[in-house]
Amino acid sequence: MIRTTTSSADQTFRAAEASWVVRAATPADAEAILRMRSEIILTTPLDAAWTVAGSADLARRLAPGGDARAVVVVSPNGDPVSCALGFVHRLLPAPAYPQGLAGRVHTVATLPAFRRRGHARQAVSVLLDRLTSEGVTLFELNSTEETAPLYAGLGFAPVPSMMRMARLADRADAAPGPPPAPHYAETVPKFTAWACVFLTDQDGRPVQLRATYSPSHPWQFPGGTMDDGEQPLQTALRECYEETGLMVKGPLRLLASVFTPPGGSWPYGTVGWIFDGGSLTPEEIRSITLDAEEHDDVRVLAVEDWQGLMPAQDYARLEAVMAARATGVAQHITWGWGDA
Repeated sequence: MIRTTTSSADQTFRAAEASWVVRAATPADAEAILRMRSEIILTTPLDAAWTVAGSADLARRLAPGGDARAVVVVSPNGDPVSCALGFVHRLLPAPAYPQGLAGRVHTVATLPAFRRRGHARQAVSVLLDRLTSEGVTLFELNSTEETAPLYAGLGFAPVPSMMRMARLADRADAAPGPPPAPHYAETVPKFTAWACVFLTDQDGRPVQLRATYSPSHPWQFPGGTMDDGEQPLQTALRECYEETGLMVKGPLRLLASVFTPPGGSWPYGTVGWIFDGGSLTPEEIRSITLDAEEHDDVRVLAVEDWQGLMPAQDYARLEAVMAARATGVAQHITWGWGDA
């Protein structure tokens, strides 16, 4: 009988490994995950071109809204040493999977120097928990004889009635190319778009409307969400007319673009454009007719008098728009959903 022994130093090292970080993968981990898959799992490792293309595609799919979910075990130097990658795909709903969601575990890999330490089991377990929290109730994977015990210990069982079959289309050119447009469109971030008009009186005092639907951000420029097929300026003019009854004269030059990352209760980022609607006469201001379902007040105040009526970031946006009008240089503004 041959008996193996484990040194105290190795035992200490393994004990330390048990506390290594196990976390959800981000798009920045895509290349490391792809390289582990290429070098450890694939019969023929990917060449440089396919590694770049595959990493870019996986990064997009790991971003919010993508179909990829992954977990990495990270060593103290910050490098992933083990990973579990899965994809969420839709099925027709059935009693066993009422939300019609299935999760396929696609890649489980651990660098050779860190195998048989429980890293793969930990990564897969965390991945399955994450998928379950998203409503996935059907889990699938392909296994080898070597990895079958790992998956059996996590609740997977063979499906005798199923036979894995595959078909690859013949390709004259095997070089990586851009993904098909519909597939690519599903992997990129989604945004909603809006446009508005900035108005002042003849003394340069901003005109703003008080929104009934946004107590956290009450004072706004006339504007709203783009309709399908509209250009930003068309949206700004239409929304201004719907919200105030005014047909603005312009100059209608761009004052600012506004980017907002996903946040609050809204799952998408937003992009917006603010156009200069010019100055209103006293008669035009008095003629403003509000839609009571959206706004209940209109005010004309000096810039500094607006500060106490709105969150700091809203006031900063107002100041940036005023600066753009004064200098003729359009501003780019990043705005968040917080109230500060």
